[in-house]
Amino acid sequence: QVQLVESGGGLVQAGDSLRLSCAVSGRTFSTYAMGWFRQAPGKERECVAAISRSGSSALHGDSVKGRFSISRDNDKNTLWLQMNSLKPEDTAAYYCAAGAVTTDDARQYLHWGQGTQVTVSS
Repeated sequence: QVQLVESGGGLVQAGDSLRLSCAVSGRTFSTYAMGWFRQAPGKERECVAAISRSGSSALHGDSVKGRFSISRDNDKNTLWLQMNSLKPEDTAAYYCAAGAVTTDDARQYLHWGQGTQVTVSS
């Protein structure tokens, strides 16, 4: 059973930075493509970024390009999301997810964490 646990969320001011972490249990982390998604109240779940199994390729959503960066360490079974220049519209619950392919389609992901809240004040 794969378990994903997010951490690093919190309340910050506009312009600040945060680094989210996702710890993945089990020895199969390197076999999964990984993604970060977010969902704000009343809005659909949005892909923030996704990264391939090896970490050699990644994609970032248009709304976060140039500000957010996804990375992973397969030796540490950990996924990160570095978030810079945060804006109030980045406020959401952030989720990490594991799947078979690197995609922005949430339906392709098999395992999900419980989420961590990020709140950005203006």
